[in-house]
Amino acid sequence: MATQESWDYVIVGAGSAGCVLANRLTEDPSSRVLLLEAGGEDTADEVRIPAAFASLFKTRWDWNYETVEQKHLGKSAYWPRGKLLGGSSSINAMIYIRGNRADYDEWRDSHGAEGWGWDDVLPYFVRAEGNTRLGGPLHGSAGPLRVEDRVFTHELSRAWVDSAVSWGLKRTEDFNGESQEGAGLYQVTCRKGQRWSAADAYLRPAMGRPNLTVRTRAQATRVVLDGGRATGVSYLEGGVERTAYAESEVLLCGGAINSPQLLLLSGVGPAEHLREHDIEVAVQLPGVGQNLHDHPAAPIIWSTRDTSDVVDSATPAGMLRWQLTKRGPLASNIGEAGAFLSTVGAQGAPDMQFHVAPTLFYDNGLREPTVPGFTSAATLVRVHSRGRLRLRSAHPLWRPELDPAYYADPTDLDAVLSGLRTLIEIGRGGPLARHLDKPFLPNRLDLDEDALAEHVRANTQTLYHPVGTCAMGTGEQAVVDPALRVRGVDRLRVVDASVMPVVPRGNTNAPTIMVAEKAADLIRAQTP
Repeated sequence: MATQESWDYVIVGAGSAGCVLANRLTEDPSSRVLLLEAGGEDTADEVRIPAAFASLFKTRWDWNYETVEQKHLGKSAYWPRGKLLGGSSSINAMIYIRGNRADYDEWRDSHGAEGWGWDDVLPYFVRAEGNTRLGGPLHGSAGPLRVEDRVFTHELSRAWVDSAVSWGLKRTEDFNGESQEGAGLYQVTCRKGQRWSAADAYLRPAMGRPNLTVRTRAQATRVVLDGGRATGVSYLEGGVERTAYAESEVLLCGGAINSPQLLLLSGVGPAEHLREHDIEVAVQLPGVGQNLHDHPAAPIIWSTRDTSDVVDSATPAGMLRWQLTKRGPLASNIGEAGAFLSTVGAQGAPDMQFHVAPTLFYDNGLREPTVPGFTSAATLVRVHSRGRLRLRSAHPLWRPELDPAYYADPTDLDAVLSGLRTLIEIGRGGPLARHLDKPFLPNRLDLDEDALAEHVRANTQTLYHPVGTCAMGTGEQAVVDPALRVRGVDRLRVVDASVMPVVPRGNTNAPTIMVAEKAADLIRAQTP
């Protein structure tokens, strides 16, 4: 028999957004909050060690998703997503990027997301941020999310920045300042050489509150609906079905994959698709699962000479150094430096982000380096292609069908090709060139356009930033309104990267935390 319990708020997902909400909503001691997480505790040593993040991929701390075969790649793409406290903030590369002013103004002006323009969201970025170097008015220094300059930066990363400046990019000390464009070193969400996830920043400080209950290994299976309102969440815990009832609201924070999947399993979504799986249609909402998109990235990699490789520190001595001092190469986040620029030469917001790493990093870091190397990657941050998420089964433990439709719009491929050409040129000049031995991937750089395009198709991978499947706005395809309330269902909100109608230009963890900070105010404003 199913057991039943009652709370004020039931939050599904202890990722970046869920951790924020759990903290902010329990600041009111009268609010009783249940946080459900399908994964386990974030206790793995590799979670703490910045350089070890890729070793968490394809483990029990990873949902280990795979897209359908991509028409324009000729292969599927592996998508790691965090399945533990902190969610993907516990397995990501820790780069702190907010996106561009133009992103949020577009949410407001083109999608009807009133209240989500840049001037509206900036205070929430500032509130969240605890930056150890940068201050107001654009940065916060007292927020829970620690942001700092990395305690270790490899000489190759600094040499790349110098070479990028020699090539023609301006040098920047702050990608989140007045201008996003330029080349520089990334700040990271670390605290003194250790990862600082959303679980560290938000959840742990709230864990001692008597009004917060956290349950791990609790897999949500559906939102319980009573007429036109959400009343709770059914979930599996230890093989037992339980139902947690919410007297105020149900808050879905599962991310761009799990939140739309849960809505579909609950009968909220495109009616025809739900009927294909014999799911009773509770609310016809055609946008659920649509608008899926992600940042694709493609590499240019060299072997190196007269320098070290950051993985050289993956030894007992290197581990001991990190354990004792929290310094040294294991404090590297791997993607140490990069740049933002426009490949079309237009004034305004960039369409390209570069990530560089002082090692061989490709195929999501799952291939062990065979030679000392240096990786540069062109990441498309202005994405025109759109795909979708669909159910494969009405069984809640089946993985959904994921199709980001990489390069379906040829504009995207053109931009990545231009970005790779720029990376090749940067590698040929400045102080970096003397450390680059020979091309590794591809194994020659004098490729014509067709050959370089084939390299892109063979080696494109995710930059781990899927968004958009429960997009907010006012149009027919909008799933949530600007207050993040699911259209057609009372007392149900989605709070995570799925509500972003367009992916921001840059890494998505900081924007997800911002969304949740703002959502907490929206929820509290509605509470009687």
